[in-house]
Amino acid sequence: MTDFDTAPSSLLAPDPLSAARALDAGDPLAAYRSRFVGTDDGGVVAYFDGNSLGRPTLAGVERVQRFLVDGWGGRLIRGWDEEWMELPFTIGDALGRAALGAAAGQTFIGDSTTVLLYKLARAAVDALPERSEIVLDTDNFPTDRYVLDGIARERGLRLVWIESDTEAGVTPEQVAAVVGPQTALVVLSHVAYRSGFLADVAAITRIAHDAGALVLWDLCHSAGSVPTELDAWGVDLAVGCTYKYLNGGPGSPAFGYVRRELQERLVQPIQGWMGVRDVFLMGPEYQPAASVRRFLSGTPPIVGMLAMQDTIAMIEECGMEAVRAKSVALTDFAIALAEEWLTPLGVALASPRDPERRGGHITLSHPAMREVTALLWQRDVIPDYRDPGGLRIGLSPLSTSFEETCTGMAAVRDALGELTHDE
Repeated sequence: MTDFDTAPSSLLAPDPLSAARALDAGDPLAAYRSRFVGTDDGGVVAYFDGNSLGRPTLAGVERVQRFLVDGWGGRLIRGWDEEWMELPFTIGDALGRAALGAAAGQTFIGDSTTVLLYKLARAAVDALPERSEIVLDTDNFPTDRYVLDGIARERGLRLVWIESDTEAGVTPEQVAAVVGPQTALVVLSHVAYRSGFLADVAAITRIAHDAGALVLWDLCHSAGSVPTELDAWGVDLAVGCTYKYLNGGPGSPAFGYVRRELQERLVQPIQGWMGVRDVFLMGPEYQPAASVRRFLSGTPPIVGMLAMQDTIAMIEECGMEAVRAKSVALTDFAIALAEEWLTPLGVALASPRDPERRGGHITLSHPAMREVTALLWQRDVIPDYRDPGGLRIGLSPLSTSFEETCTGMAAVRDALGELTHDE
């Protein structure tokens, strides 16, 4: 259950700071904030970039320290047999259960997002050799576009582009207009990195399947913030990073999802010793595992996957529905503040107003936002900037308070006012 039932029209009553404190007092997830480093010790004034790099958890810091001394230092190479060899799948199953709507045996922690995108997309198009097209959109994250361009060149395929609105995203109707008998793969983002637009995964996946194509979803800006139901939606493949809302730390490895029915059909292109049936057989030929293990390549980055476990445990404890409810409440509150304080300064909302079509961040547009971002960073208020003129406000439900949001938005107002000489 959640207590976020305030009507949008009264979000700022009687005044923004009092409203923020009242929302914090009624927040069923408020206690989780104290589990993060830097939230209660007078650190940054406001952190608005949790959709790029989440805060570390106190438990994650302790876990990594303990591992270095007791796990690595104490168990040494015995750790591989005792735990580490299965850790990509242990954590993957926990993530699938807590946040992705994925049954066990389909989610794994692997390489970087870029490498996993390549492996799964390349495996998908190779599984449909009679088809010659990959569908993607013009405003997908650069890595997705670059990787698919490389695969298309490598395999002699054609890229079919959906022209996506930078203040919205891809709709089922747009997908239906371009998929057809030559479509091998559709690759889209669940939440658009620029606008925060929330795609209709279930509808788009059905449309692609009706055309005989496979679908790969990028969950980088939704995992840990927006509930997903990968199994129920019939998703074929998915990838996502773990350093945003999952708080895995800078460069923590990404996760991959491969629907069970596809696992033995797909041949991943980077064959390595960790993906074989018997890892320590060291045989003369590559014989892929019959499970999701076949999508591993090299030695798993064990240290890099430790910290995310504590956020995954928090999500399982409180439930993704509660996380989503607070995420919507935070972005609603930030939008209300923007309309009160920033619209008079010429700022426009470059994200969906409807929370049903909005992920965990919003973008505010103004020509001066690049300079505003630089000034805010000097003042320990940390959003990020994306062209054209977009200030992204990324609010992590477990670690961000409404008062922090109010304080940060006031700082945005003041900085923009100074730079544009408005009173």
